[in-house]
Amino acid sequence: MAQRKPTPELRRFGAELMRVRQDAGLTQNALAQAVNVTRAYIAQVEAGTTRCRRDFAERLDRALGTDTAFVDAWDEQLRSIGYPRWFVEYPDAEKTAALLRAYETMLVFGLFQTEAYIRALVLSEAAVEGRLRRQAVLKRKEPPLISVVLAETVLWTCMGGAEVMREQCAHLLAVSEWENVALQVAPTAYHWGLGGPFNLATQPNGEDLLYMPTTRGGSTSNDREDILPIVGAFSALQARALSADDSREFLRKAVVRWT
Repeated sequence: MAQRKPTPELRRFGAELMRVRQDAGLTQNALAQAVNVTRAYIAQVEAGTTRCRRDFAERLDRALGTDTAFVDAWDEQLRSIGYPRWFVEYPDAEKTAALLRAYETMLVFGLFQTEAYIRALVLSEAAVEGRLRRQAVLKRKEPPLISVVLAETVLWTCMGGAEVMREQCAHLLAVSEWENVALQVAPTAYHWGLGGPFNLATQPNGEDLLYMPTTRGGSTSNDREDILPIVGAFSALQARALSADDSREFLRKAVVRWT
């Protein structure tokens, strides 16, 4: 994976730190001395090229007299309730995205999961709430365009029992009719260039954040060298997948099968 570049979340944190520091009449050197770090570290945080620790955010609040503003901003970045540490950046990018693309090989796309399906996947109530909170992006005044390809095995992998799967497949069928959604089913096959599932969030300004789950967690990247091959492979996958109409017919059969 390429070296991390500044993400929108880190840049926002850094920009706010710079604004508050300058309003307080402090140089980077003066703030660095107050919080016991180097001037270079302050510069890195303000540029969004490093993620600071929570205790650093606490020291910023004390030094700048900002109550808990920076700790709260750090906690919001982490999204510690409901989101694992390696996933924390993606939900923030997802909720402001203009375009969402995904390929799923084992599980239903997260934003399209029913509550019963979610509860069959996760153990904690906080994790369920976190997943449902992500789905708020679907109710935005101007929701994102969403293009999703599901491997057909997703529909035959039982999660929570037949009734849960029937409800889930029926929900996918309804979602496939939404004007902002392109939902396709991909027949079981090897798809060149895609070693596994991915989620890609594209912002209105064209910035992308890629999330790729792994066996032991996952990773995010906004590096074009990581993203462009995925975009190309996804376009080829869409061409080989069932059409939108044929995918709906496939979903109807899945509903019947799980009934």
